[in-house]
Amino acid sequence: MDATIEQARDAKPQAVRAASEHARVAGAGLARVGASFAVKVNLCDSPLHPDKLPREVAGVPIVYEVVGRVVPRAAE
Repeated sequence: MDATIEQARDAKPQAVRAASEHARVAGAGLARVGASFAVKVNLCDSPLHPDKLPREVAGVPIVYEVVGRVVPRAAE
């Protein structure tokens, strides 16, 4: 089943909570995956046990990317 953007928005907080149990989360957003939407969770570093990260929440897929620690940039 393809997830709608509304379903992905609703699943986002739950996906972040679930991912936070197994990895350091830097942030999260929504992403297109084919014709469907997914929750994209950005991780600070590679998780020790990536197999424990959930692949979906409430029927919405979760995709992960290791982006490093997010810090504010100085104004130019």
